[in-house]
Amino acid sequence: MRRALRREVPSTVGILADEQDFTQMRRYRTFAFDDYPTYLRQSEKLLKTLSAQQLHTSVALFDPDEFAEYCGEAGIEADAPAGRSRFTAELAGRGASVPYTGQPMGTLLPELINRTVRQATWEYATMLLADLGVCADCGQDIGSAAFDRASRILMRILELAGPGEHHLVCSVPGPDEQLLAVLHAQGGPPSAPSAQIDAAEGAEFVSVLAAGIALGGSGGVVLRTSVQGTSDHLHGWRLHQGRLDPLTAGEVFSAYCTDAASGDPLSPEPGVEYCAGFPVTTDDPENHH
Repeated sequence: MRRALRREVPSTVGILADEQDFTQMRRYRTFAFDDYPTYLRQSEKLLKTLSAQQLHTSVALFDPDEFAEYCGEAGIEADAPAGRSRFTAELAGRGASVPYTGQPMGTLLPELINRTVRQATWEYATMLLADLGVCADCGQDIGSAAFDRASRILMRILELAGPGEHHLVCSVPGPDEQLLAVLHAQGGPPSAPSAQIDAAEGAEFVSVLAAGIALGGSGGVVLRTSVQGTSDHLHGWRLHQGRLDPLTAGEVFSAYCTDAASGDPLSPEPGVEYCAGFPVTTDDPENHH
């Protein structure tokens, strides 16, 4: 009966992302590993063991700096397995974790890092929106209004994009760091134009776009649409004063075919058509905050 009950209890394993994080953890006497490859192999064996016991297992990114800060604030011993276990339990409640389904560590770790970065980006964008306060002229919550506007803009883009597999990227410079959000969507046929999107990805994308709208700075959105049997279509927009202005086909081509670091030209990608952005209009008033 206890074994049956154990299968009802989820497990979370904290994984160190790289050699640097691993080296930081080696300062603790109770951390038993000497090299990172061995640590990863043993972590993968543990995941397989838990999975074989029919336990729901998730993986979270273990950050040594956050761990030390957490132990200091909570007043617990960092150089102890119990401290690491308690911190990992905290990680499990934050949502930045990946279910383990048997994927190899070489696949699992990049997926986990990507998920953690996405979570941090969403939290940062949400914080920016919450801190903007209320418009002195109209009394409207600036962050909430920007989020609503960004939602309508996204829905309008997907509606106009039509059928196909859509890949959208939104990039916005924040006060402290660059915000980047990615959204995948499946466009429906003309008879059912609503696109299918992942709810979490959608919230992250809209939050980043809303931050750009509310801050009134620069930024941009790129849409890549794939339809079987045809070339991929690339569209682009420039974020300017809270609205998306379409780029010309030449500007889209230049953005994709220029090395960002050196400025040198790059060869066009085969099977891709560089297109102008289409007008994205919504029925709400322009953002003037």
